[in-house]
Amino acid sequence: MKQSRPRKSSRQFWMKQLHTWHWVSAAVSLVAMFLFSITGFTLNHAASIGAEPTVETAQAQLPAPALAVLAKGPAVAELTDAQPLPATVAADVQRLVGVNARGVAAEWSDAEVYVAVPGPGRDAWVSIDRATGAMEAERTNRGFISFINDLHKGRNTGTAWFWLIDALAVACVIFTITGFLLLQLHAKHRPSTWPLVGLGTAVPLIIILLFMHN
Repeated sequence: MKQSRPRKSSRQFWMKQLHTWHWVSAAVSLVAMFLFSITGFTLNHAASIGAEPTVETAQAQLPAPALAVLAKGPAVAELTDAQPLPATVAADVQRLVGVNARGVAAEWSDAEVYVAVPGPGRDAWVSIDRATGAMEAERTNRGFISFINDLHKGRNTGTAWFWLIDALAVACVIFTITGFLLLQLHAKHRPSTWPLVGLGTAVPLIIILLFMHN
């Protein structure tokens, strides 16, 4: 009895730790796993889930004060990278044509400034004549399904979402590993455990080896 207690105590300790890490990682990644499962389905059936994008165009005139700021902007020869619009110009652009170009890298030429503002499920751009201040803009919205699909792919979602995906991926890995170890601890009393794990491993491998061709 004395020899079995340390083993039992150790087993209980690891069981408790694994259950704790398992439920914590499940709680953290629950909504993300649901979202990524749904978008995995919508991406797999993208051809049959149609969506008609809506396109809005706009034209406007940049106010004289903003045009003066833009005219004094950097010459093309002085640009070492794609600098954004000055803050006052970007504010007028958003107010007049609805495109939020704050802090977005712009393409400068002697004649115009062009700013592309892509986002998940949408795209937008604005072109400004540097001499006259005439603006042309276009906004495209591809719908909710496209929005969540782009979230799944991390397309044009920004730095914060980039790091969130990494954090959720770590939580999912922890959830999977602790789940595997818990299966191992309970497998003695559940004979179907390893056949089911083997089936879940074999089916994707068989499809990859037999049904995918170059």
